[in-house]
Order: sequence, then structure tokens, then C-alpha cells
Amino acid sequence: MQTYPIRFKPILKEKIWGGQKLSTLLNKSSNSKNVGESWEISGVEGDISTVSNGVYKGLSLNDLIKRYKNEFLGKSNIVTFGEKFPLLIKFLDAKTNLSVQVHPDDKIAKAHHKSFGKTEMWYIMDSDDDAEIVLGLKNNDVDKSVLADINASNVNTIFNTERVKQGDSYFIPAGKIHAIGAGILAAEIQQTSDITYRVYDWDRKDANGVQRELHTELAQEATKSFSSNGKSDYQLTQNETCNLVNCDFFTTNIFEVKGTEYKSYKNLDSFVIFMCVEGVVEIKVEDSNELIKMGETILIPANTKEVVFSAQQSKLLEIFIA
Repeated sequence: MQTYPIRFKPILKEKIWGGQKLSTLLNKSSNSKNVGESWEISGVEGDISTVSNGVYKGLSLNDLIKRYKNEFLGKSNIVTFGEKFPLLIKFLDAKTNLSVQVHPDDKIAKAHHKSFGKTEMWYIMDSDDDAEIVLGLKNNDVDKSVLADINASNVNTIFNTERVKQGDSYFIPAGKIHAIGAGILAAEIQQTSDITYRVYDWDRKDANGVQRELHTELAQEATKSFSSNGKSDYQLTQNETCNLVNCDFFTTNIFEVKGTEYKSYKNLDSFVIFMCVEGVVEIKVEDSNELIKMGETILIPANTKEVVFSAQQSKLLEIFIA
């Protein structure tokens, strides 16, 4: 397999809660006023990413996996996931609140949907001054039956909320109640799954005056209690990798680049994804290079030995499966 920084064509998703920051701040091409998500790399059935640069331009993500297997995904990933890409990589713009929701773990997702579960994480790229997220219940000892009777008068007494700012990072394991609030632009890394159980949708209606479906019984089955809010406690050091999340499903680091830096990946048996969350950075692999800006994403195959990064000052999320 030829090794180079591979780009994919973003798949844009209109959402009832979406806005225009994906277009205005991240330069995603759309005339819509409510684009909520940009699926940067997706192996979700019906939304398979397509290569947009280099010798593999026009091939799908699945084509690359079938043709190159270990060289592309890594031997251990092929053993674990077969020919299914294990991660879904997104940028997300919440003009209004997302629904309060919970995702199933692998066991529940397999039983009900024949799918992976959905553990995820967020990195906050931009937020309004008063932006908040929902993280779990205010009282973890409360009976989960409370999820069946949420309305505008009691919602603030049930869910735990936290103010967020640029640079905050949160780990959201399957089973944790959560919601991204209005005014937040985020990078999201998750298992390959599009299964969401809505618990509460702020009593809003769509253009036809219809409220979106809730999934109360499934949510009650999936919801778990967690002692930690999942916020990453990290301290950036220039040109050094800093871990944000390390779980069974993915590892995500943040990497601040200033000047030129070399990184070896010869001992890593996995593809690596870079999401640019600040600035502009040149990424060079062998004789190929790509300049990526805030809001852009590239993937390097598992057979990559070394990557050269050059930037005046930039921040990247580095994602792989260890």
C-alpha cells in the first residue's frame, strides 16, 4: 500500500439543532442553515467515506480495507474488527441543545441492533461564554424510572450540567446520560455506531410540528452510574503528545505543534487519524505532504513509519487504537 496522508470527503448532516459554524468556522461547503455534523471518516453503512486526494482518490474506506487489510488498518484491528472500520470521526456544531441521550454498550447494542455500542469523547473547539453540557444525573442513586417522566418543569432538577470552554475534553462511556448544549463546536471521536436513545428533547417540534421520538425503555436499560464526570485533566507541553482518553475502543492524544517535529509510528499496529483543532499544520509522510487547517482531518495507514509535522502553532488530536 502506498503511504501518504489520506483525506476523505466530509459527509454533512442537517440536524434540527445544527447551525452554520461548520461552514463559517470550519469551511465546510454547504448552503444549509442547520448543518449539525460533519462526518470526517465514517464506516457506517449508508455513509461510507470516500477518498478525496492522492492515488486512492475515489475509492471508499471499505475499498481500502478490503484491498490492503493489515497495511491499512493494522493486523490487530483486522483480527478484532474484521473489515469494518472501528471509529466514526466527526465535527459537531450545536446552535441549540442536542437531545439528552444515552448510548448502549456493546452487549446491549449487539442484542438489540446487531451493532457495536457507542463510547465516545468530545474535545471543545469553540463555545459561547455560557455554554453547558449535560453529564449524568444529579443524583446517581435515583431510580432510573425518573427518565420516563421528564418535562420542562423538572428537567433542571434531574440532569447534571457543567460549563465548558475551549480546550475542555470529556470521555463519554456507553451508558452515560449526556448532551452537548447550545453554542458549542466540538470534535467527536466514537465507536462506529449511530445508535442513540433519546431521553428528553426539550419539548421541541420539527418543521411539521412533530416531536422527535423518545426511547425511554431502552434508555433505562442502557443507563449506568459513573463516579467521574469524565473530564480530562491535562497540561499541554509544546511538541509533546498529551493523553486525553485511553480506553478499550480508542486512544486520543492532543499534540501542539510549533516549528518542525518528527514522530515515529513504526511500532504502532494501527492507522492514525489527525484532526486539526487549531491553526494550520503541514503533515508529511515519505514524499507526500498535506496542509490541513482547523476543521480538517487526515488518516495515515498502519504501515506508516514516520510523520513530519510543521506549523507556526497548531493543535492536533491524534487518534488510534492501541
